[in-house]
Amino acid sequence: MNEHENEERVFEMGVVIPRRVIQEKDESCDCVHVLVKEFEKVGFEVERVIGIADEFIKLAAPLETLGRAAAELQIKKRTLIGMDLLFEVEEVEAFVKQPDGSIFSWCERFQCYCHLIYGIVNNSKSAKVLKFDGKEVNWKIGENLILKLESENIVKQVFPLHDEKKRKKLLKSWALHWCHFTNQPIDEIYTYFGAKIAIYFAFLGMYTRWLLFPAAFGLTLQLIDFGSLKLVVLPVFFVMVILWAIMFSQFWKRKNSALLARWPISSVDITDGGYKITGRKESSWQPPMELMKVLESDRIKEKEAFQKSEWLGRFMRFRNDAFIIFSIICLQLPFELAYAHLYEILDSDIIKFVLTAVYLFAIQYITKMGGKVSVKLIMKENNENTEKRADSLVYKVFGLYFMQTYIGIFYHALLHRNFSTLRQVLIQRLLLSEVLENLLENSLPYLKYTYKKYRVRHKKRAKGEAREKIQFTSRVEKEYLKPPYSASIGEDLEDGLFDDFLELALQFGMILMFACAFPPAFVFAAVNNIMEIRTDALKLLAILRRPVPRAAATVGAWLNIFQFLILMSICTNCALLAWLYDEKGKWKIEPGLAAILIMEHVLLLIKFGFSRFVPEEPAWVRATRAKRNTQAQDMCSKKLLRTISGVDKNFGEKKLN
Repeated sequence: MNEHENEERVFEMGVVIPRRVIQEKDESCDCVHVLVKEFEKVGFEVERVIGIADEFIKLAAPLETLGRAAAELQIKKRTLIGMDLLFEVEEVEAFVKQPDGSIFSWCERFQCYCHLIYGIVNNSKSAKVLKFDGKEVNWKIGENLILKLESENIVKQVFPLHDEKKRKKLLKSWALHWCHFTNQPIDEIYTYFGAKIAIYFAFLGMYTRWLLFPAAFGLTLQLIDFGSLKLVVLPVFFVMVILWAIMFSQFWKRKNSALLARWPISSVDITDGGYKITGRKESSWQPPMELMKVLESDRIKEKEAFQKSEWLGRFMRFRNDAFIIFSIICLQLPFELAYAHLYEILDSDIIKFVLTAVYLFAIQYITKMGGKVSVKLIMKENNENTEKRADSLVYKVFGLYFMQTYIGIFYHALLHRNFSTLRQVLIQRLLLSEVLENLLENSLPYLKYTYKKYRVRHKKRAKGEAREKIQFTSRVEKEYLKPPYSASIGEDLEDGLFDDFLELALQFGMILMFACAFPPAFVFAAVNNIMEIRTDALKLLAILRRPVPRAAATVGAWLNIFQFLILMSICTNCALLAWLYDEKGKWKIEPGLAAILIMEHVLLLIKFGFSRFVPEEPAWVRATRAKRNTQAQDMCSKKLLRTISGVDKNFGEKKLN
């Protein structure tokens, strides 16, 4: 490990402590001094920074310290022969390096940091009395130091820090680099933010590139007057759009598998073995204690006990899903239909504006309340790990947003067949809503950051401690005041990626399900997504704190939601085409209507058959995996044969003696 010990020191974690009024003379009892010494014993490089209102401890971990923590955590890493083996500090050169040349990914480093920070306990033979600002803290034998200080409000927060060198490099090559439109340094994003965020931006970039084809087709339909041929051109456009969506979904799976093969993803990134910022490990689902007792006492009942636990968990998930669906139908659906009906019959634009404002305020409260109820229900499910619980939350909350976003559009399209109003609603949602969402998404965190700085200055002036203008000079204090990358429904199971993926999914459904009514919608979506790539990058790098890495390497439940929207779009666009052909509502089976019905069934067959035609993994990924498996098997076979032959020789020599 000597070759890596000369790496530049980077402080990646920060600990926040309130600034003290009383300084302790005896350092052996000083709480902050003891905490710093314990960090140094663990192997951290420590730097203390005195801020305006708080004190900060910055932590950097040398490779040797991280390697020791990785070995204690039994992290598996990919080796040069393709096998995933437990990490060993002495054999560091046998493991595959990250794209930037480092040994550990950001997710692995974060897990090691949390293990070391929250692994400090009192190993002495007696309790210790620590003092902080005139307050005494009794640190008992075997008690965790950080958790104790957090309970006493001495440690306010532990949070990840930005790496200034890499952050500025990404700002230049990614967030502020508008010339390349959808091209992004995905490998550098993976190295800095982890697999989950890199997968999101890879998905967003590919989705935006693929939008250019239907956007050009839809713009052509809008600019050219086809006259009577429009009833022929629209079905062609509809078929092309559905085929486009089906191909995009399948080719994204290939792209995702190619990225995972290119990155040295360890078991930490794939499985749920990470830590939250609280330091409590989020382990996989374990059998209940009742089952463990049954296994110890009676092996015959093992199968029955596990089956009972499995089906009980499935029943709980089914019960929660049914409760959410029933709530949406009974509570949210009448509210949405009432708003859509009033908007249709009202003539005054002022009253419509007031109605829309009241609706938006009420629906935000309903959605937020539904998200909290969903989180409480999911906590009672025995899902396998945190990512499974997050997927369950995505399905439930998306149902709320689906009803909120589309029920009014369905009302105008399917009940009243008012295509002019339908186009107006689509333009409002696509143009105004997405622009306003982008502005709020980036301006609100900055306003929160500005308000926090104002509060700190105001408190200092109120105490009479500052007469001159207060300047925030330390980088760590500025990062602490920035908002975290959190979801609008809460921080329990999801981070800010929930809102970003939700925005993409709602946009995808809107442009696809009503493609025949407003073909230029794809142009609005393409332009918005090009801006979204850079604004999201700027938000992550400059406006928010560095996100906590997620232990996942796919888009998860969102891919299933996109496929569900494709199925919905086949049905809704066929209905729109049928009403265009049957304006009088006679519903005669004429050649045009018959062709639409046949088209619907053919597209559904194509949707389910295309996944068989195009494999989810590229051939080179399968070949690489097969080669690695063969190499690993050959090496293990040779080592096993040498071990067996050595054992036989030793046995023969002993027998002769």
